Formats: sequence, structure tokens, C-alpha cells
Amino acid sequence: MHPRVSLHQVAFLAEPTADFIAFCREIGVGNATLVTPVLSQPGEVEAARAALAATGVRAATVNHVFGIHPNLEADTGEAATRLLEAIDMAATLGASAIYLISGGRGRLSWEDAAARFAALLAPCREAAQAKGVRLLVENASALNVDIHMAHTLADAITLAETAGIGVCIELHACWMEGGLRALFRRAMPLAGLVQVSDYVLGDRTTPCRAVPGDGAMPLERLLGDVLDAGYRGLFDLELVGPRIEAEGARAASRRAADYLSNLLTRLGA
Repeated sequence: MHPRVSLHQVAFLAEPTADFIAFCREIGVGNATLVTPVLSQPGEVEAARAALAATGVRAATVNHVFGIHPNLEADTGEAATRLLEAIDMAATLGASAIYLISGGRGRLSWEDAAARFAALLAPCREAAQAKGVRLLVENASALNVDIHMAHTLADAITLAETAGIGVCIELHACWMEGGLRALFRRAMPLAGLVQVSDYVLGDRTTPCRAVPGDGAMPLERLLGDVLDAGYRGLFDLELVGPRIEAEGARAASRRAADYLSNLLTRLGA
């Protein structure tokens, strides 16, 4: 398995984190993205830490939803409190990054919401830096407008620059955008994670991920452009939706990891 392949826990939310980590080891994936809703459950951080030590899998990244208390406009500090807890979790598990879903805008304009995101996040930046944890924000589908505000890669970069943090490039949410090569180059100084899946034309559900190679996304070109732009980090498989459920998380993840590993090898990553 290529050493830059990572697998996201999102397809395994019904299972203990330790079982997910054991599966990563089983298929030879050395990096995992863990999620705070599961890690926040009693005993999960301790069990995950033990599983990581036993398997040699690395918890490279943690996923956390930030300003949903109830949104960026109305939050009074709970978002920062929860993120500080997530930073402690990430540090305990040896994760080097947390990527964030921003939270919804409420009634704020995009620009005011970006400033609000940065202000709410401010108490957490120094804590994250002190613990060696890099904060990132992703681009995500506009169908997630209730919990996120950056729906193009350009907006995610602008939001990250405003908040003084990094970027998680979610290819599923931006592969159809124009000027991607230039956006990848603009994102590189901030890029801490690239997420990979596929999209089958005509799917209308959300989420609607497919195993890489099963859909229409030109993944070889996209990953080649990301590598050409200078990206040196992990490629995270985030697989979720009806197609993944129908095949089963384990079967879909195994196929996806093999496909991505072979593609990265072919690209000379």
C-alpha cells in the first residue's frame, strides 16, 4: 500500500474506533482520519490510542465540526471550547492536523461570517500550535450550507487566509470548478490534506461518494495536478453515501485503497 494513502472513519461510524483502526491495518493502510463525534464517546480516545499503538497505524488527521452551536452568528464560545477539546484529543492520539467544517452562517453575509469564524477560532490557534496540531478548513458541497460556508476551493482558501489556518482540499466538492490548476497552486502553501473519492454522473443524493475509479472524476489528472503544484501530504479516502453502504464499508474501502495506491504509484508520488 502506498504510504500516502489515508482512510477516513466516516464509513465506519457505527463501529468502535479500535475496529476501524484494525481494519486499516488489515488492508495495509498506515494512516487514518478519525472523527470527534465518535472519539467524544466514553473510552474511545483511550481505546483508539491502544489500537494505534498495537497496529502501527497513524492517526494522521481528526475531523471536527466547528461552529454549529447553533451557527457562526449565534455561537457564544461553545465552538472554541469544543475545538480545544478536539485539539487535546488529536494531540493525545499523535494526530498532526484537524480539518474543520466551519458551521453555518446564520444570517451573516459570507464576508461577515468569515470574520466571525476567524474570531471564534482565535483562542484555539495558539493552543493548536503549542500541541503541534495544524488547523485546516475544507471546501464542501453547497448542500451542506447548514453546517458549512466554503463551497468552492477559492472560498475555502480565502476563509483559511482570513482565519490564519490551512486548507483541506476536498476534490469531490471542487473537481468541476474552472481554473483548478491555478487554485491548487494558490492553495499549496496552506494545503494540509487532499481528500479523494469519485462521483457517478446523475447521483442526486447527499452524500453521494463513489469508490475512486467508479465515476466520472478525472482522478489521474486531478491528482497529477495536485502533485505538480507541490503537494507532499496524504491523500485521504472519504467514502460515504448509498453506493458505499450498498457495497459495504469494508469492501468499498479495500477497493478504494488499492485503486488510490496504484494511482499514486503510477504518478510517482
